[in-house]
Amino acid sequence: MSKRLLTAAALALPLTLLLGACAGGSDGSGDAASEGPVRIGVVGAGDPYWETYVEAAAEEGIEVEIVDFTEYTQPNPALSAGELDLNQFQHIIYLATYNVNADDDLVAVGSTATYPLGLYSSQYGSVDEIPEGSTVVVPDDESNQARGLLVLQAQGLIELKDGGSVFSTVADVEPGSKVTVEALDAALTATSLPDVAAAIINNDFVEDAGLTFDEALATDDPSDPSAQPYINIFAAKAEDADNPTYQKLVEIFQDTTAVTDGLQEASGGSAVLVKTPADELASALKQVEDDIRANQ
Repeated sequence: MSKRLLTAAALALPLTLLLGACAGGSDGSGDAASEGPVRIGVVGAGDPYWETYVEAAAEEGIEVEIVDFTEYTQPNPALSAGELDLNQFQHIIYLATYNVNADDDLVAVGSTATYPLGLYSSQYGSVDEIPEGSTVVVPDDESNQARGLLVLQAQGLIELKDGGSVFSTVADVEPGSKVTVEALDAALTATSLPDVAAAIINNDFVEDAGLTFDEALATDDPSDPSAQPYINIFAAKAEDADNPTYQKLVEIFQDTTAVTDGLQEASGGSAVLVKTPADELASALKQVEDDIRANQ
């Protein structure tokens, strides 16, 4: 769930890796490859495994264009508008939140991995060193904000109203907590480190902050069964849920060792690779959407 400014220029790579949004979209007929490149929106196209993935897809006769976005808020509207065919940047909770808030019906068609969410600091070497009354920042999007708050609570830095949940916000931080919490755009939590005691930083922005994943002061556990809503996914429009080309592209991602090795390298070895069946993803997505509506 990048880090680079959107432009209309092509990246200087030997494969088709484009920045920005493209016009058009599939008609859901199930033969996207014959209509032109399959456009996949990501946040972080500079990660080398995307180039490997494009090559692997080409070997299977599928031309892919990777479309890079700088903010998490961009790929879902672009997919819904037909400017993309797929996107791969988000977890189930993020998609569910988007669908409910935008009254949309994007679907999960395949899984990739679950990533830990980490707490980082440029001033302190452990959670215990973070002083009382200092400021810690979390991402401001609803799903990652709640997840970040739960990390802080698990480390004793805050207490959340009613024990916290996947719907917690900074407003639920109880008075008397050890630290003050502020929410910032996910792309800015890393750059805020010189000014705050610590920050929850999404994986896409860790290395851009000059950090390594093993420098995290604390993380949640992506292998815990309760982490299913945080499985990262390929998303498509509802009418493309059974598109065989898109299903093949999911398989290529999951089964190409060079791709998954590259993903692990990009995550600092922290990713937990998953092959969750599409029907289970659909069920999990619906459950989270229902929970979000019930909590509104």
